[in-house]
Amino acid sequence: MSAAAGAPVRLLAAGAFFSAAALRVCDSLLPRFALEFQRSTGEAGRLIVAFALAYGLMQLLSGPLADRFGKQRLMILSLAGCGVASAAAALAGSFDALLAWRALWGMAAAGIVPLAMAWIGDAVAYEARQATLARLLLGTLSGMVIGQLLGGLFAETALGWRGAFWVLSVGYWVVAALLWRDAARTEATPVLAGGRGGMGAVLAQPWARVVLLAVFLEGVFLLGTLSYLPSYLHAREGLGLAAASAVAALYAVGGLVYAVCARRVVGAFGEIRMAAVGGLLMATALVGLWLLPHWWAAAPLSVLLGFGTYLYHNTLQTHATQMAPQARGSAVSLFSFSLFAGQSIGVVAYGGTVDMQAYAALLLLPAAALAIVGVGFAALLRRRVSVAV
Repeated sequence: MSAAAGAPVRLLAAGAFFSAAALRVCDSLLPRFALEFQRSTGEAGRLIVAFALAYGLMQLLSGPLADRFGKQRLMILSLAGCGVASAAAALAGSFDALLAWRALWGMAAAGIVPLAMAWIGDAVAYEARQATLARLLLGTLSGMVIGQLLGGLFAETALGWRGAFWVLSVGYWVVAALLWRDAARTEATPVLAGGRGGMGAVLAQPWARVVLLAVFLEGVFLLGTLSYLPSYLHAREGLGLAAASAVAALYAVGGLVYAVCARRVVGAFGEIRMAAVGGLLMATALVGLWLLPHWWAAAPLSVLLGFGTYLYHNTLQTHATQMAPQARGSAVSLFSFSLFAGQSIGVVAYGGTVDMQAYAALLLLPAAALAIVGVGFAALLRRRVSVAV
């Protein structure tokens, strides 16, 4: 199947854009929520947690459903569901109602990015898959950045958070309609029959367990640490929280740099070196942040951290689409769930180090772990390739 016929990558990237924007749009809106609903900022933060928890847990269901009923069909329904949930959230009259709609919104969003990855896995030859997934990544990272900006812009207007939610609702509906039209023009994606599909088919593969462990450790040691990077810069360098957050957000710029030049990077490095170099670059950036001579040095280090991350992570993503071709939806959803579970554990584990201002543990332990994980995964991948040859 050709990429053009089976996976309209631009539309998949657009869906990923709105999914990622929804994840980040509430960050800048928390003061508005707190003021309008007479809650503390911490309580308002439950709107972010509700979306993220629902998104992560729904991964265990969305993948098997996609394998049973078709990725195309379920992704279009997921986009439409996000359109409904975001519109209903915009009309919510109470904090509890808004919290419930955000959770349902997160459940619906769980069927967008992972299924887009699985769809690309079905449609694009393995040799071109990493570069194609980078185009999807471009949509995801852009959505994270624009989502935060959208929230900030609407936070200071009369439309407020309701206006931001309406904008996202319209975006979901437009992408869903365009994907539906594209699906009507092309041959329907075949639906796999029951049998050895689902999570069991994925976990039965030894290499799949290696990939899932690798992305779980990435969640623990990288994403857990990233959650506290603004707090670290604020405490150590005296930056305001807004400035510290802006510096930390340059991590996404590193990811965008990778996404833009992914085809050349893949050709120059190859998967094995990408995994190893990615792990070493992440470690270098974290050590640099610990040794930080001046706050401005954190900016290029954040970019380096993002670039190294996606050298490593996109290699894992590519293998996630190939872990169990007969249950690709389940495989990619389990991959996303593993990353989410690792992040959750990392956030909890490193919270204590931040409270104790034990910043060496926050940065140097993950640096060592990520270097080992990156080089270790590269070594296992080299062994796998040599056995296959």
